[in-house]
Amino acid sequence: MKSIVLSSVVAALVVFSGCSSKEPAVDNKTEEVSAPAAQEVQAPATETVASENSAVNSSTENTAEMTMTAIESKLPTVYFAFDKYDITPEMQERIDDAAELGKTDAAKSLSVKLEGNCDEWGSDEYNFALGLKRADAVKKALVADGIDASRISMVSYGESNPVCTEHTKECWAKNRRVNFKLLP
Repeated sequence: MKSIVLSSVVAALVVFSGCSSKEPAVDNKTEEVSAPAAQEVQAPATETVASENSAVNSSTENTAEMTMTAIESKLPTVYFAFDKYDITPEMQERIDDAAELGKTDAAKSLSVKLEGNCDEWGSDEYNFALGLKRADAVKKALVADGIDASRISMVSYGESNPVCTEHTKECWAKNRRVNFKLLP
């Protein structure tokens, strides 16, 4: 009797702990992380010069971040029809504008991550796959417009990253999208 109860408890634990959590499907392009700024300490004159140079470098990085933020704010969101990943002529114009922005001197050194999103309809697996198909469609359009494919990475958030949570057609339409995220 004890073995049956013990077996049932173990089986229940396996079933309940085996549930997967939603994780975005990411392509294998790695992102670089910048090192933290050097700490300022009381030191001889040579180290003071080094800390001043560090301050100049961090202000240059802040300017680059502001430029990156300014460029990113100009990038459009590309929307899709229900259960589709084809790009409409209106959305193609948005992608063309983004490609032109990506060819500017300020943006040439930056990479872009395309974030594919879906509405809440469909299974998790289906939505992750659809989000990747949408991101891939935008990537192909950007490459056709002259953006180097090595500058583009993709991720699918499926339905896990909604911008609207109401249960209306208008709200669901806002969640069927690809966002641009700039990377250094």
